[in-house]
Parts: sequence; structure tokens; C-alpha cells
Amino acid sequence: QVHLVESGGGLVQPGGSLRLSCGVSGFSFSLYAMSWHRQAPGKERELVAVINLRGGNTNYADSVKGRFTISRDNAKNTVYLQMNTLKPEDTAVYYCKAQSGDGRRDYWGQGTQVTVSS
Repeated sequence: QVHLVESGGGLVQPGGSLRLSCGVSGFSFSLYAMSWHRQAPGKERELVAVINLRGGNTNYADSVKGRFTISRDNAKNTVYLQMNTLKPEDTAVYYCKAQSGDGRRDYWGQGTQVTVSS
């Protein structure tokens, strides 16, 4: 059975940091590109960051570039999102996604809430 479980969300003050984790099981993690997405109240879900199969290539939304870092540890079947200098507009539910190299299969986690507020 496929499982993707996000953790690390919570309430943080503006300028603070959080690290999200997504642990996966039930599929060949090292054969999937991983990404983080977020959805804020009243807005569409948006792509935040992507990392390729072996972690050598990453891409970020302009709104988080320079503040967020995506990484993966294939030995631990885990992808991370380090979030620094958080802003209130980063408040959203953050979702982990896995996608096969051929694009035919994808899996989503249930999401974790991140709230940035003073």
C-alpha cells in the first residue's frame, strides 16, 4: 500500500523557519521525482519546489526562491522542505507529491498545515 506522510508543519512567527518532511512507502522512492505544493485559503494549489530522482536538479517557485530548499534522502525514503524567512503569505496546507519518471503515476500525501503569524 502506498503511503506519503507529511510532518513538521505548525505555527511560526514571521521570519522564522520550519522543516517539512515527507516519508514514503509502498513504491520505489528512488525512481520518482518529488515535489512540494501548497494551497492557501481561497487560492489554487501551486507548485512550490521540485527535485529530480537523484536530487541533482531542483526548481522553485519565484515566490520562495532563495528562502526554501528541497532535498531528498533516498536511503531514508524521505523528501524535505526547509523553509526560512517565512512570511504570512506562506501560510497554506503543504502537500508532498511523488511522480514516476514517465509521468504515468503520481501519489499525494494528505498535507500539513503551515501558519505564519505574529
